[in-house]
Amino acid sequence: MGQRKSKRASCRAGRPALQSPGRPPGWRREHKQLFWGAIGRGLSSEEAAAVASMSPAVGARWFREGGGMSTVSAAPLSDRYLSFNEREEIAILHAQDHGVREIARRLCRSPSTISRELRRNAATRSGGFAYRATTAQWHADRRAKRPKVAKLAANEALRDYVQERLTGTLKAPNGAVVRGPKTRWKGRRHGRRQDRKWATAWSPEQISNRLHLDYPNDETMRVSHEAIYQALYVQGRGKGIVSSEIMISERPAEAEDRAVPGHWEGDLILGLESSAIGTLVERSTRFTILMHLPRMVGHGDLPRAKNGPALAGHGAEAVRDAITVAIINLPDQLRRSLTWDQGVEMAQHAQLRVDTGLPIYFCDPQSPWQRGTNENTNGLLRQYFPKGTDLSRHSVDDLASVATVLNSRPRKALGWRTPAEVLNDHIPTARETNVATTG
Repeated sequence: MGQRKSKRASCRAGRPALQSPGRPPGWRREHKQLFWGAIGRGLSSEEAAAVASMSPAVGARWFREGGGMSTVSAAPLSDRYLSFNEREEIAILHAQDHGVREIARRLCRSPSTISRELRRNAATRSGGFAYRATTAQWHADRRAKRPKVAKLAANEALRDYVQERLTGTLKAPNGAVVRGPKTRWKGRRHGRRQDRKWATAWSPEQISNRLHLDYPNDETMRVSHEAIYQALYVQGRGKGIVSSEIMISERPAEAEDRAVPGHWEGDLILGLESSAIGTLVERSTRFTILMHLPRMVGHGDLPRAKNGPALAGHGAEAVRDAITVAIINLPDQLRRSLTWDQGVEMAQHAQLRVDTGLPIYFCDPQSPWQRGTNENTNGLLRQYFPKGTDLSRHSVDDLASVATVLNSRPRKALGWRTPAEVLNDHIPTARETNVATTG
C-alpha cells in the first residue's frame, strides 16, 4: 500500500485555494528602463531589446503598445520601496527559516515592512503562500500601476451600500419615507442657522466596519473608511483642472530668476457680495494690469442655482475672456507664461492657452508665496480697493487710473525706476524680435 500524500496547507485549513492573478512576465521594470533608454538614443526596437536582454519580438511589442513613447519613468526607484535585490535576499532568508525581525535587521528595514511583503506579495498558484522574488516584484509593479480604478467605482453593489448609508432617506417604523424639512442651496459659505437635509448620515468608519457584520463571507464587500473619504473628496471638488504637466515645477527656469520679461502672475481680489477685480503682474518689471469683471445679467435677481453660471462676473468664462483682452495685444516675447493659483476661475485654462498662445502654470495648493510678486501687488491695491467694499462699482477707467498710478511709482527693486519705464525698454526689443522671426 503506497504512502499517503500529505494535503496542502490550504486543504488542511478548510478554506478554498487562493486565486492567482496569473503568471509573472519574464521582465522587470529595469528591463523596460533599459529598453526605452536605448530607444531615446536612436536605436531600433530590435536593437533596444538586445540592450535590455529581451527578444526582438518583445521589443517590437513594447514599442507598439507604448506608441513609441516610454511607458515607465526613467527615474530610479525610491529607497522607500523594496528593490528586486532586497526581495531576493528576503526569499533566501525566509527559505532558511529566519524570522521577520532577523530579516528586517539584516536588510535595515522595519519588521512591519518585511511582514507586509511576505503577506501581500507571496505567490499563490500552489494554493498557499510561497514567497518568490520574481513573483513578489511582479505583484509590487502591478499594484503600483496608475491610474487605478477606484473600488467604489468598480463594485456597484458596494457603491450602492455606501451611498445608501451616507445619503439615504429616513424611513418611519412602518417603512414610509420621511422627507424632512425643505432646504435650498445658498452657496458655499454658511449663513445663519438653517434646516439641513435629513439623511441616514453614517460616518465612513461606521460603514467600513459594519460591512464585516453584514457580509461576513463576501470579501468583495470591503472598503476602508479612507477610501470612502477619498471618494467624497473627489466628488466634492469635481473634475480637477490641474495636471502634473502644468504645475509650477514645470515652469521655465528663466521665470524664477526674473532675467527675461514676459512671465506673468495672476489672481483675483475679492470684495463685498462676491465682487472681484482681476490682477496681472509681470515678474521682471512689476508692471500691473487690472481686469474689469462686471456682474452678469441676473445677478441678485435670480435665485442661485447649484452648478449654474457664475453671475458674479468672475467665473471661468469671464476670467478667460478678461485675460485674453488684457494681453492679446502684447508682443509674443512679453507673453511667455502665466502663473495662477488652483482656483475654479481658471477651469478654462486650456482654451485660454489656445486663444492667446500663453502657457499656463499653477501653484501648489495653499502656496501663495509661489506668486509672491502678485501677492505683494494685491497688498498695494488694497489701498484703493479695501476689503469689505463693493468692487463692482469701479469702472474700467477707475481701474486703468489705479494701474497707471502703480506703474508710475518708483520701485527699489528696479533701481528706483518705474514699472512702466522698464517695460517700455523691452517693447521695442520684443517687436524687433517678432519682425525678425516673421519676416
